[in-house]
Amino acid sequence: MLLQRLTEQAGRLEGLPPEFYRYRQIDWVLMVTTGGAAPKLVDRRPPAKARADAVVEAVPYVQRSGTKVPPFLVVDTAEFVLGRPRGATDEQGPAEKDVAEAARRRGEYLALLRRWAVEASDEPSAALVLDVLTRGVPADKSWEGLEARHTVAVLVDGRWLHERASVRELWARVVRERKGAGGGQQELCLVCGEPGDLLSTIPEPIKKGAIPSAGGSNEAQLISVNSPAQGRGAAVKLVNTPVCDRCGGRAMAALNNMLASDDHRRSLGDGVLLWWTREPLDEALFDLVYDNYPDSQAVAHLIDSLHHRPDPAAADRIEPNDFYALTLGLNNARTVVREWLDIPVRTVKANLGAWFEDHGVFDGWRGTTRYLPLWLLALATGRHNGTQYAKGTAPRGIERELLRTALHRTPPPAYLLPHLLQRIRADHRIDVPRTALLRLALNRSHDRTDRPMPRLDPDSTDPAYLCGRAFAVLEAIQTAALPDVKATIADKYFGTAMTAPAAVLANLRHGANAHLKRLRRDKRGAYLVLNERLAQVFGAFTDDLPTHLSPREQARFVIGYEQQRAADFAARAAAKAAKAAEAVPNSPDEPAS
Repeated sequence: MLLQRLTEQAGRLEGLPPEFYRYRQIDWVLMVTTGGAAPKLVDRRPPAKARADAVVEAVPYVQRSGTKVPPFLVVDTAEFVLGRPRGATDEQGPAEKDVAEAARRRGEYLALLRRWAVEASDEPSAALVLDVLTRGVPADKSWEGLEARHTVAVLVDGRWLHERASVRELWARVVRERKGAGGGQQELCLVCGEPGDLLSTIPEPIKKGAIPSAGGSNEAQLISVNSPAQGRGAAVKLVNTPVCDRCGGRAMAALNNMLASDDHRRSLGDGVLLWWTREPLDEALFDLVYDNYPDSQAVAHLIDSLHHRPDPAAADRIEPNDFYALTLGLNNARTVVREWLDIPVRTVKANLGAWFEDHGVFDGWRGTTRYLPLWLLALATGRHNGTQYAKGTAPRGIERELLRTALHRTPPPAYLLPHLLQRIRADHRIDVPRTALLRLALNRSHDRTDRPMPRLDPDSTDPAYLCGRAFAVLEAIQTAALPDVKATIADKYFGTAMTAPAAVLANLRHGANAHLKRLRRDKRGAYLVLNERLAQVFGAFTDDLPTHLSPREQARFVIGYEQQRAADFAARAAAKAAKAAEAVPNSPDEPAS
């Protein structure tokens, strides 16, 4: 259960704020001393370009909504603490209703402060601050720029008032009074399974902006039933989800902590992904999926473990651990749980090993098999403008869909293959990321016989694959014969060749004779290599060239084309390296060959 896992995670996280506290930026500080000096209001807002210098403190907080909102204890906005009305900094001044509302809010703030002073009679600062704020802090030049929405904290003799133990204790009681179910007795909590004071609503919402959204961003509730039509049996609030105050507060504290941490969070454009494990891992398992250059040894280990089955005795010795992944979206002020994953770590390792194995592509330019970061694969589904992939042109939600494919070991969305083929025909861009996506789509199809290799398969007799290889060889012949050609056959005919290859390849094969003749005259070595390669590819066809290719066959055409190009480049690089090695003179200690 999600709330149980979040509550458990709260016990493992460091730096969580106290109960019903939240980290907030302090804009102004009211400095009070016991020596009798006049209180002083200090502006602590950082400059626009120095946000890192902001004063951030864990202060009392609880969600509040409506027009007549109640105060926080000690730390609140200037409207509550100082009675600063909205519009006070405007030229025309505040409206009458805003002045009245500011007076109401300051009165309720002082009433809560007075309760603290009574209940914490052994806390001398309580009576002092109450007296200072009751008499009021005279407005002077130091108030310039002070707005009603700015957060004001109180410092007494250099120590924050909200850090006092008595403040924390009273605030916890106040929150339970405001958010409790009001049953008057302890009942069984669905999360911890223990009797406790149940909540009517969750005290702390998800912070504003923590979940990316295409629309407006608000504080959002993880659990919220406000209308009888939404609840089971017409029940509202948390009647059907009994959660005690401790579990509700800890679960939301853990959730907000991870939403603010790069170690647990990944933005998905229209949502956010959180992940964690029950026990710490020595390896950065999930980082492999997004690393620009995934560690080759770590990937190899995952792929190797995918095919290695330990004997039962060894499997029993493997320490169990669990992996959790939570995908969240936002719908106005409510959180949308798009997916919740709770599986053993060994399972997610196997799934990630399969992910890398199914999309890895041999890169002839680098001479190695490349594994791509998920963000780049998602980006490659968008439009290529000739220089780079245009931001915002990928299908909405594709990164989330690919992430699901990686974690669950499921096929990618059905629209991916036809969409990607259309993109390739439109912008004539074929590269490693797009080839990797095509491999992924074919490797995870229902046809178990369609499993393209990560690099050139010289023994394949698949017609579509051979057509792609043949087109790559014909393009190489043209480029070798006419290195300064402005428009290659790929620029002119690739889109047609990948859908109806028979007529295109036949014409190009006939036209290549002139290029081969030129190569035989000017570049004898290139002629011998390319002529033999062309004969090998066309000789591998066991039937007539296909007149039409289905989308899956088009994908095999593109893979064959790209793998042939990668193999050709790798062969040229190897020949160049061998030639360079032969040109290196022998050292004085070595005999001449």
